[in-house]
Amino acid sequence: MPQLGVNIDHVATLREARRGTEPEPVLAALVCEAAGADSIVVHLREDRRHIKDIDLIILRKVIRTKLNLEMSLAPEIVRIACEAGPDQATLVPEKRKELTTEGGLDVAANLRKVRLAVDKLQACGVKVSLFIDPDRKQIDASKRSGVTMVELHTGRYAGALDRKDELKYLKQISEAARYAKMAGLRVFAGHGLDYYNVSAVAGIKEIEELNIGHSIVCRAVFAGLGRAVKEMKALIT
Repeated sequence: MPQLGVNIDHVATLREARRGTEPEPVLAALVCEAAGADSIVVHLREDRRHIKDIDLIILRKVIRTKLNLEMSLAPEIVRIACEAGPDQATLVPEKRKELTTEGGLDVAANLRKVRLAVDKLQACGVKVSLFIDPDRKQIDASKRSGVTMVELHTGRYAGALDRKDELKYLKQISEAARYAKMAGLRVFAGHGLDYYNVSAVAGIKEIEELNIGHSIVCRAVFAGLGRAVKEMKALIT
């Protein structure tokens, strides 16, 4: 039975559409916690397109569950993470022009750089996860980097156009989760999961946590944020 991490980035995206003060991401985090979210996820991007530094500072003060900071390997962001002290940092690839994270971090090709960031964060007392594709090579490299957990990218599964591809990508996720668990890593998953495709991934026993944002915020527009979180929580437990 996986836990639910709720990504509130898109609440901040709505705020930034008018460059105003609402909706307030911190208030959204508190509503999510009250509705049963096990952790709050935010991505402090280098271009600060949604979540701002001040959001992270306030969230760290008020969050009672786990605060999971998605972040790039940029030295400035690593420094901010060390200063803010989230419970967990999830290292992700980041491109300025992308709408959302497009794939997993290529740990195998950037092992030295990844290890440097991991070492700095862990020295600050921050637990580190790597957001990777469900691939054995990336899992092996993640293990060598010194982390104890990985988050498997579920985007290809979520974006499958037919049942055949959906089952193929689900199998990849399942096999990767099993392999990572055997390697001694804790396993999380996320990206593109919604109310219609989440149950199959939630049924993979090795996966401890699902991190979901966009679909919950979309549902919240019509049903309210608290109800949207509760409905997702019910689907994965």
